[in-house]
Amino acid sequence: MQEEIRALLADAFSDAEIDLSLDGNRALIEIVSNHFDDMSRVQRQQAVYAVIADYIADGRLHAVTIKAQSPKP
Repeated sequence: MQEEIRALLADAFSDAEIDLSLDGNRALIEIVSNHFDDMSRVQRQQAVYAVIADYIADGRLHAVTIKAQSPKP
């Protein structure tokens, strides 16, 4: 499942640096992408949640922590 999620994120955010850790049905996603430029923290998280929504909806993922950042300071 980890590689499936990583591939989905890489497709959605093509320039992203992705660090993904899974522990059962819990995930920690750290992602840096230009896609997040000029987005609020909430908008960044919503963009990532949209990519993994099916995994959350069917219970494969239960707890998700997202650290989504722009490479710009």
